[in-house]
Amino acid sequence: MQIDLTGKTALVTGSTQGIGLAIAEGLARSGARVAVNGRTAARVDTAVAAVRAAGGEALGVTADVTTAEGVAALLAELPAVDILVNNLGIFEAVPAHEITDAQWTVFFETNVLSAVRLIRAYLPGMIESGWGRAIQIASDSAVVIPREMIHYGVSKTALLAVTRGFAKDAAGTGVTVNSVIAGPTHTAGVEDFVYQLVDRSVPWERAQREFMREHRPQSLIQRLIEPTEIANMVVYLSSPLASATTGGALRVDGGYVDSILP
Repeated sequence: MQIDLTGKTALVTGSTQGIGLAIAEGLARSGARVAVNGRTAARVDTAVAAVRAAGGEALGVTADVTTAEGVAALLAELPAVDILVNNLGIFEAVPAHEITDAQWTVFFETNVLSAVRLIRAYLPGMIESGWGRAIQIASDSAVVIPREMIHYGVSKTALLAVTRGFAKDAAGTGVTVNSVIAGPTHTAGVEDFVYQLVDRSVPWERAQREFMREHRPQSLIQRLIEPTEIANMVVYLSSPLASATTGGALRVDGGYVDSILP
């Protein structure tokens, strides 16, 4: 199976590290011109260099896409894309009854509205050209709401609904809109999260196993997923090979969600 994205421009939000950076590298290796996005110019520049070192073409767009002003600044630099990957997202462990209104608002603004604004901005151009891809990085927490971060889970559930709705809006146009349900993934942020739940004195390999055993026992692979494994699915969905897949929530969750369908 060969994927060639030559001539396509892709934007990956929150792509200075972790899953986002792996997606940017994967798209670039497949021939796409990739816009790396983050809020800090220095981190964006470092990520752009990493994508180029991986053998791809990249440019940096520094903008805070959690705000309407930030999205406007991004659009001024990058008015059209062929592939949009809404990867930006935040998470934290908070007891359910202690989640404040302000925290709920921040999670909705960051994890949901940032994606809505960008889909709304870029989808019309994709439809006009007759080809495009909009992909949202969701989470197993969208389906299996975790008691330690309900606000995060609800925001990712909303993202699945956003995806399905915009897929219907793009019906019959040659544009596809999908979500990827990512399972527990090995990133720096997740390492910090693991150590919120596991004794920080425990070595990482042992801490990871303990975390999966005690807090994510449903996982069938019984390990954290690597970012490149998420990126592989995104690259496929971004390609012409996935032309009949739209409105879907595709799982790269290590079998964590105990269901035949999401």
